[in-house]
Amino acid sequence: MYGEYKNHLVKEIKDIREGGLYKEERIIVSPQRAEIELASGQKVLNFCANNYLGLSNHPELIKAAKEGLDTHGYGMSSVRFICGTTDLHKTLEKKIAEFFGTEDTILYAAAFDANGGVFEPLFTEEDAIISDSLNHASIIDGVRLCKAERYRYPNADMAALEEELKKAQKNRFRVIVTDGVFSMDGNVAPVDKIVELAEKYDAMVMVDESHSAGVVGATGRGVSEYFNITGKIDLITGTLGKSFGGAIGGFTTGRKEIIEMLRQRSRPYLFSNSLPPMVVNAGIRMMEMMSETNELQDKLHQNTDYFMAKMGKAGFDIKPTKSAICAVMLYDAKLSQDFAAKLLDEGIYVIGFYYPVVPKGEARIRVQLSAGHETKDLDKAVNAFIKVGKELGVIK
Repeated sequence: MYGEYKNHLVKEIKDIREGGLYKEERIIVSPQRAEIELASGQKVLNFCANNYLGLSNHPELIKAAKEGLDTHGYGMSSVRFICGTTDLHKTLEKKIAEFFGTEDTILYAAAFDANGGVFEPLFTEEDAIISDSLNHASIIDGVRLCKAERYRYPNADMAALEEELKKAQKNRFRVIVTDGVFSMDGNVAPVDKIVELAEKYDAMVMVDESHSAGVVGATGRGVSEYFNITGKIDLITGTLGKSFGGAIGGFTTGRKEIIEMLRQRSRPYLFSNSLPPMVVNAGIRMMEMMSETNELQDKLHQNTDYFMAKMGKAGFDIKPTKSAICAVMLYDAKLSQDFAAKLLDEGIYVIGFYYPVVPKGEARIRVQLSAGHETKDLDKAVNAFIKVGKELGVIK
């Protein structure tokens, strides 16, 4: 059978290549940081990592990871409820809860697992999940695994959300689910308004803080801090793989009874190996660093404001953002690929995004700012964008 299927795949892959949409993986041979080295030997400025606070190669986290190796070994070889829970895991869960002002936390192997494992244990066909149209793929997949009735509203459209909440009054329990920052556009969800509607229509609120934690809010505590609604969000999911050190691991934090039920029934938690001690120990140190100073958050906000202003002045079409994500709109898939390739020649590493990652006709280059960038790095990137933008007729 595979012979016939292989021919099908070969044709599909050929069509992707000919359409200029084939995704190449560029090999990095240096640590993740503002300037990275590729396997080709080229050194480039990285503007497409989720390394928002520049912590991925921070010496304090490397030291903590080594200490975790020394004291607790390399791996756990077990899931949490059998023999995979260490004092380090419990400490990190407590630190995350303290950081977000929640009651308890549960760790996962990845944020994808946190979102994939949250709905099915908590909701049945009697209940309702009301989801933003631009929510992350992990939320969408998690909802698919659950038998609850599904409702959907256009991105950040509060009037539409209210209409869906009215329809969902027939259901037993209701939960509104949204990204804190939408990863492709960079906009912050109006979570303050969502909480108001949730209180009005008797619903719970869940927010994925993967792209907002460490970024949004004066001290990086995400949308609850940004909108001054700490304690009013029932469930927060997030990752250790972006602002928080850039390694691996996800979490769900929130109401203690919900977390307790997830420990009993969440399949990605019950059937996946525990996070390695070195990752967990680095996570503990990272949480301590987040509470010691706002220096990195302040620098990130300054870098974002500077870059956005320069790019807007140059004439690029940029989506409004209050995060560290700058979506430079090009609208054509192949153009986004060509633009990114030419920027790489200029020493700027970015990626063009197109369908199915973003809607058809909404192709763009997503620029991600970092506290690891210096002003000279931002100027080099802007100048490269201007040069390539004029060459390809994107700007005059």
